[in-house]
Amino acid sequence: MIGRLQGLLAAKNPPQVLIDCHGVGYDVDVPMSTFYNLPGLGEQVTLLTHFVVREDAQILYGFATPGEREAFRQLIKISGVGPRTALSVLSGMGVDDLAQAITLQEVGRLKKVPGIGPKTAERLLLELKGKLGSDIGIRTGATSDAQVDILQALVALGYSDKEAALALKALPATVGVSEGIKLALKALGK
Repeated sequence: MIGRLQGLLAAKNPPQVLIDCHGVGYDVDVPMSTFYNLPGLGEQVTLLTHFVVREDAQILYGFATPGEREAFRQLIKISGVGPRTALSVLSGMGVDDLAQAITLQEVGRLKKVPGIGPKTAERLLLELKGKLGSDIGIRTGATSDAQVDILQALVALGYSDKEAALALKALPATVGVSEGIKLALKALGK
């Protein structure tokens, strides 16, 4: 219903901000990654939003980037993960870190987020695999086109995202695609 807000930043009380949109003030809950990047009070701000209607409340959640909002939406689809937990995850780690943790299946990184226990961390990794980790993880884990091609080739050959990413880390940064695939296959064959 409400997809974006643009107005003046009237108040900042973590994790909530008040945005004045032509005389109407909207309370918006934001992750700390968005909160730290907000301008000063009285300055213009634009936030992408997600509107949640519950029996006892109507709540707006705001995000600085489309990636943050998409990660939030993927998180709240998971059974047992509500908007508050999703905000906590995005406050505890950035979208790139979350995507990398999912791609590499790193339970320990998720358990460091307040409110995320071992079972929830495992569920997040399982449910978000392929939805958040593989697409975003390729962008964050690989820095060149050659590395992206190598990673995709290894996944196409049947290796998991985690195995492919670990093999990619062992390669020199300037390696070509064909040589990189050969070296990665040798490393994976050991």
